[in-house]
Amino acid sequence: MEKIKKEKSILGRINDLSHRLVLMLVFPIIISLVLMLLYAWKYHSAIERMETIASLKTVVVDDITGKAWNIVSGSETFKDSDIYNRIHEVEDTIDAVAKRTAEENQLSLIVASRTMDTLENYVNKIRKNINDQVPVVENEDVLRELRSVADLVDSMLNDYIAQEIQSTAKMSVSLMIIIIATAAVEVLIVVIALLERNRSMKRTADFVRHPIERLEEVTAKLAEGTLDARLTETEVTELRNLTKQVNTMADRLETMVKKSERDARNLRKAELRTLQAQINPHFLYNTLDAIVWKAEAGEKDEVIFLTSALSDFFRISLSSGADWIPISQEKKHIEGYLKIQQTRYRDIMNYEIDIPDEIGDYYVLKLLLQPLVENALYHGIKIKRGGGKIFVSVKEDDGFLLFSVKDTGSGMTNEQLEDLNERMKKGQPTVSEGGGGGFGLVNVNMRIRLYYNLPDGLKIESNSGGTEVSFRVPRRTKEEIFENESISG
Repeated sequence: MEKIKKEKSILGRINDLSHRLVLMLVFPIIISLVLMLLYAWKYHSAIERMETIASLKTVVVDDITGKAWNIVSGSETFKDSDIYNRIHEVEDTIDAVAKRTAEENQLSLIVASRTMDTLENYVNKIRKNINDQVPVVENEDVLRELRSVADLVDSMLNDYIAQEIQSTAKMSVSLMIIIIATAAVEVLIVVIALLERNRSMKRTADFVRHPIERLEEVTAKLAEGTLDARLTETEVTELRNLTKQVNTMADRLETMVKKSERDARNLRKAELRTLQAQINPHFLYNTLDAIVWKAEAGEKDEVIFLTSALSDFFRISLSSGADWIPISQEKKHIEGYLKIQQTRYRDIMNYEIDIPDEIGDYYVLKLLLQPLVENALYHGIKIKRGGGKIFVSVKEDDGFLLFSVKDTGSGMTNEQLEDLNERMKKGQPTVSEGGGGGFGLVNVNMRIRLYYNLPDGLKIESNSGGTEVSFRVPRRTKEEIFENESISG
């Protein structure tokens, strides 16, 4: 019971402290922010109104009077000058601003709006005189009166701006007082909050110091590589879950390190077995025998063809120790292998390769397709009466590359397929004892999962009509491969 009280008291003290600090600091801040935002909005609105009215002064004094003079002088017609629209725009703007202005500052705008009606009357008088073809001198007198009215409107607009400036200045003084008062209150609150925090933290520090020090000690050991370091159970509720998680992390880290070491050993075995499969003595002997037979028969072109195919096959298999090769090289590797095998199994095997040239520059982990093709030949085509055909294809698929090796061989039984999938799932790079094949498939599946960091590798579909083995890996360029290797290195 005492431990439970301690656990609750720690959490309670922290909660109480945080609640008091939040209320002490946030409440006055919210009030001051609201007041400052209100004054800032009023200030911005006043500036906006003054800018709007100031923009009308040029229109009234220069634009409208200028257009009136152009009409009187005959350089413009009423229709071309659009003087009435300009007058109405000014009136509408003044009325709109007046609605958003405080009552004590509206008078100047109301008078200015009414004066604009007088200005429009003078424009109407000029129009009537022009229609009545009165002498230009009379219109010039009206024009002078119009300019006087425009100056009067300009003076009223100036009065309004001056009044707004005075009001804005008063708001600035009020805002400054609020800011100073708020700052003083905040400083006082911060001092009180700091004193309260220090007092509360001293009371609670002793309850949590030891488990935190122990946590630092154990995590430091884990960082140094001592993976068997563990934390003892703590009485502090707030650290109990963290303690369990650190222990769980250490357990998983230890498991992952062991698994990584095991995967590395299996990968090296898989790569070695894959390379050994490439340099299969029986395959090499049979190919060399075929070359000798062709040479004895005087088939020079066939000798050159087989020798070149065998050379390409082994050169690409080794690839100067590189793990990644262009798809064009992988395609050439498969072509060399199938050309050699077709020479031996001409009567029972045909093949077709569909790998577009435009994806030939993308890089792929080497020696992925040949084990699949070999499996299709020896465990599909070769044991089927009448032989069959092997289809090899690669295509792009939304940022990925989809590889497929399909044969028209005898296929696998459900039991064989389940056994093969189970061995691939467990990652057992060993030869099947049942003679059903799959050694190359298991190795390729493991290499795809480990090199590409994928949860799944090969997908196998099989029935009496044949077998299709496919896999989907991210599309990578040469630069991406080198970048990933440099990061991992």
